[in-house]
Amino acid sequence: MTKINQYITTLLAACILLTIQSCNHKSNQWTVDGRIDGADGETMLIEASDNGRWYPLDSIKLDKSGSFSYSHDPSGYPDIYRLRLGGKTLYFPIDSIEKVTVVTSASAFDSEYTLAGSTAAEMLMRVDRRVMDVVARNGVGAIATDSLLKRELGGMLLGDPSGIVSYYIINKKIGGISIFNPANKQDLRVIGAVANAFNQYRPNDPRTAYLRNLYISNRRLAPGTPRDTIVANEIPIFDINLIDENGVNRSLEKLAGNGKVVILNFTTYGAEASPAYNVQLNRVYEQYRAQGLEIFQVSLDEDEFSWRQTAKNLPWITVLNPQVDGMKNLRNYNVTEIPTTFIINRQEEIVERVTDIDKLASIVARYI
Repeated sequence: MTKINQYITTLLAACILLTIQSCNHKSNQWTVDGRIDGADGETMLIEASDNGRWYPLDSIKLDKSGSFSYSHDPSGYPDIYRLRLGGKTLYFPIDSIEKVTVVTSASAFDSEYTLAGSTAAEMLMRVDRRVMDVVARNGVGAIATDSLLKRELGGMLLGDPSGIVSYYIINKKIGGISIFNPANKQDLRVIGAVANAFNQYRPNDPRTAYLRNLYISNRRLAPGTPRDTIVANEIPIFDINLIDENGVNRSLEKLAGNGKVVILNFTTYGAEASPAYNVQLNRVYEQYRAQGLEIFQVSLDEDEFSWRQTAKNLPWITVLNPQVDGMKNLRNYNVTEIPTTFIINRQEEIVERVTDIDKLASIVARYI
């Protein structure tokens, strides 16, 4: 892999700093600490979950400034915990033995808060803020039908579908309403993607069996399909709409909507390994372009002139991600390293994240 582009470095700089700072806690335990303004001297509960059944883990006495710190032994697998104060709850993830910091107030305990200390904590906070924004604008009922919300959350799943925040997303409910309803065919595909990832990467996680059963019990089986088989791993795409080297507007959604199999690649032409990577992309492109393969390549280069010089010599669609507002595309697809490559099938769904370029041809062949 090449060096992370400046875009991504900027995005993760705060996370790295907080990770370094979080080292100052018990080495064999995870820690949650922070401050709850307006709650000085009160008692707060910390709760754990058994696939949706919440139970008290301990209680925390806030000091006179509303500050607190609590440590606990790790459970052996990533988990979601929550703080409860005065009937309000605030969720936070723990992967292993990191420290998560919570800053909020008693009056807005579950609506206006900051989580820091890990990438998962910040991601969960973004999820909750996005959901709360939809509810505030359109009401609780909108979360079940807001396709833009679902596509944004689906994009968050891409980077780590077997992560604890992905589990949190597909089980998220507001007012008893699920964001991803297993009775809905499109929603079930997203649930299937997470179930499939947990089944593959976390077979011993206690959530895996739950996710597997949730998916299998809600899908309609095709004739001859074994009842205990997880087959869905598709996530709907999020559109990228940018200008190519000729000044022409290019839409990923429109390209995929033409029934093409699309390789979506995030890259930096100025990186040392970029030419060799593009050579391998070209081999696969030449092999399958006649069968409907397209490449949509998003460059994160800072030098627009150099980008154009390279882009004009490439046979596929090349667009430049802008420095000013281009972070949205990287967040949607959880791009944390360069290059990052996805396969989009003819149904406009992301079916694989390619981690080994040498296997790209065999992966593409499954969807052509």
